[in-house]
Amino acid sequence: MSNIATARIQREFKEVVRSEEVSKNNIRLELIDGSFSKLKGEIMGPPDTPYEGGKFNLDIVIPETYPFNPPKVKFITKIWHPNVSSVTGAICLDILKDQWAAAMTLRTVLLSIQALLASPEPDDPQDAVVAQQFKEQPTAFLRTAKYWTSTYAEGGEELDSECQEKLKKLVDMGFDLESSRTALSTHSWVVERAIEALFNT
Repeated sequence: MSNIATARIQREFKEVVRSEEVSKNNIRLELIDGSFSKLKGEIMGPPDTPYEGGKFNLDIVIPETYPFNPPKVKFITKIWHPNVSSVTGAICLDILKDQWAAAMTLRTVLLSIQALLASPEPDDPQDAVVAQQFKEQPTAFLRTAKYWTSTYAEGGEELDSECQEKLKKLVDMGFDLESSRTALSTHSWVVERAIEALFNT
């Protein structure tokens, strides 16, 4: 990693650690193996969203060409959101692609990702299935997003007992737990459609 990039990241790392705005929004940043090229971020789910109370970890890789190119960021914690892949954690956010500017910082990135959780953009999705559910079945979307937050992100809410029962039904039939959860989430918790999808995979 170039000296320019390292010096810049060191400065930005301190900025995040010291920023009142960042601590107020429950955002954290840590080094992995003491290297400034690989970082781990943590953002809290914003209040009044289905992600409230969840802790979401991010994998941040700083390219050699930083700050002229954006960091590569993806979710480590699984999340049900139109602009994040439910499979890979890839994020669809303009400042991580063509709207990046060298004046932007890691603080900007973390705050922007947290803001994206509060304001999804279903018309520019990373996960088409989630975006479709968000637009066409908002109640099922909210239920699934809360369920994933409770399951994967140590979310504050109790796990939805009806969802748990449906999941148990599929697992008792011999289907794998993760595949069953994904099938139910994708098919808005309709057991028959989830079973059909599992048989077809």
